Amino acid sequence: MIQPAKRLETVSEYYFSRKLKEVAAMNAAGANVISLGIGSPDMPPSPETVEMLCEAAARPDAHGYQPYVGIPELRQGFADFYRRWYGVELDPKTEIQPLIGSKEGILHVTLAFVNPGEQVLVPNPGYPTYTSLSRLLGAEVVPYDLLEDRQWQPDFEALERMDLSKVRLMWMNYPNMPTGAPAGMELFEKAVAFAQRHQIVIVHDNPYSFILNRKPLSILSVPGAKDCCIEFNSMSKSHNMPGWRVAMLASNAQFVQWVLKVKSNVDSGMFRAVQLAAARALHNDEAWHEAMNIRLYGERRAVAEEIMQALGCTFDPAQTGMFLWGRIPDRYADVEQLTEKVLHEAKVFLVPGFIFGSNGARYIRISLCATREKLSEALTRIRQLEL
Repeated sequence: MIQPAKRLETVSEYYFSRKLKEVAAMNAAGANVISLGIGSPDMPPSPETVEMLCEAAARPDAHGYQPYVGIPELRQGFADFYRRWYGVELDPKTEIQPLIGSKEGILHVTLAFVNPGEQVLVPNPGYPTYTSLSRLLGAEVVPYDLLEDRQWQPDFEALERMDLSKVRLMWMNYPNMPTGAPAGMELFEKAVAFAQRHQIVIVHDNPYSFILNRKPLSILSVPGAKDCCIEFNSMSKSHNMPGWRVAMLASNAQFVQWVLKVKSNVDSGMFRAVQLAAARALHNDEAWHEAMNIRLYGERRAVAEEIMQALGCTFDPAQTGMFLWGRIPDRYADVEQLTEKVLHEAKVFLVPGFIFGSNGARYIRISLCATREKLSEALTRIRQLEL
């Protein structure tokens, strides 16, 4: 009998893939579930971005294969973006690699740096794909704790006591997903020093730095960071372009070349019109970012906080990003006792924190990627529950 590859035994179907099927079935039966689950921005990109896409797609010469390194306009756009918002200088020719989404980049970087059997440090809680792709590629996942009483930041003293001889990569993500913990330069400086001491590559995933945050930071602003760090950035969240699949990584020229060696054997480049439109989006003015990433999400966040309070959950108001993370009341035996009740009785889908790791087992996450009206309706439904 034909069997799948053994690597499939190391992972399960992505939680959202499974759960959203259930939500879709409920809606098909007339349930009208309000989903506060996935972080997919529901607003469009800037008008100039869409106009550029349409204009470029109409050109007869725009439909061929594109360079693996991305077109010069897009690489320059990312370089301008980093200089303007983060104060980081990047060589657009050698230190930037456009990606077809950050998830693709996780695959490419792991293939480029980690041999089967070597180790990868992954945050707990953290983005599940760091773990699943590492396992699919034969790496050993070594979780490191993020805890509320440490503001969801790595304990580098604890990491120093570990055997790090087989560790090749360490994944970090600030502003943090799922916890919303913000980053400061002190954290990034500690991370760079740790990487330098142990010859570990830190990969910092940075898609949330503009959401409810007026001081975006990059780990690459730390002196010496380019020598040992790779930073991902994405247009999905900050530019309302999740379905466009446009992201990038930045690092030193050698690291970028190693990743390109993998990438050029896996895909055939990104549609030229999408790249030109993304380059235009990277020059959105401050007024656009203020309206979309601060005011709009701020209005939604206020309602999400009311939902947390109605559920009896506690949360840190200093969180940033497009989610709200809260601890459930002690009276619940586990988080699904609450989330399943809310789903099936109030018809509101909330994400249980255990999908991000064991340290998330008593937390829930609310997405701000729903209109204020939908969030308000969810609040009304939840207030009618007996909790």
